[in-house]
Amino acid sequence: MNPPIRSWRGLRVWIIGASSGIGAALAHELSRQGAELILSARRLEAMQGLGLSKAKLIRLDVCDPQRLAEVCGELLASDGVDLVVWMAGIYRPLSSASYKLEDALDMTRTNYVALLYALEHLLPYFLNRSQKHPKASGGLAIVSSVAGFRGLPKALAYGPTKAALSHLAEVLHLELAPQGIGVWVIHPGFVQTPATAINDFTMPALISAEQAALEIAGGLQKAAFEIHFPRRFTYLMKALRLLPDRIYFPLLRRALGPTGSVAAKKP
Repeated sequence: MNPPIRSWRGLRVWIIGASSGIGAALAHELSRQGAELILSARRLEAMQGLGLSKAKLIRLDVCDPQRLAEVCGELLASDGVDLVVWMAGIYRPLSSASYKLEDALDMTRTNYVALLYALEHLLPYFLNRSQKHPKASGGLAIVSSVAGFRGLPKALAYGPTKAALSHLAEVLHLELAPQGIGVWVIHPGFVQTPATAINDFTMPALISAEQAALEIAGGLQKAAFEIHFPRRFTYLMKALRLLPDRIYFPLLRRALGPTGSVAAKKP
């Protein structure tokens, strides 16, 4: 399905959204395995605090198309990159009762639209690279979420952006994989990060960012299109996709109860 990454040693990996959480943990893991890292995020100081002295650090707000074009031009025209890991994203709980247009637009711009701007530069680069180096490892890995599998409460904007990313990754894989360009989609469940710390409910099958990084690094070394974890939770979410609407909606409403949370409230 994808060209496997047999070794990280010497592979140039650009992680976009690397200042904290899964992105920071993945940077540490790939550095440990010998990858040459390029890290981007809005918070340069946070990336400097990771202690990865050999990594190239670039301040980047993905919602600034001009700056995004400048960074892509700089990196892709010089030494190039082998693998781009698109981690950029924000999460804010948003329901019908608490709806704020600007929150919805912020998540849409950051989580999805920014990647569309990036593809204007990444697609020609990878297509040209595949012609010159047809057996080269790498490509594009897109971090989505199980929140995009089906409609969930308090995910009025976050869930749709992640569903869009998953769909986009499928289309890209269909078109690019036959040309030797890897395209992976990553579907994490609940991961302990600064973003999920704002949740006011008990998160089922919660794992650490370091565990998530190990899952991603290992998954990218396999040929499969999808990387999902933790499987005890993601398989349940996949099963919910198979349920007809007349069963899914009443089942979820009963499971949620009057609070509308995905699990019991924290004590």
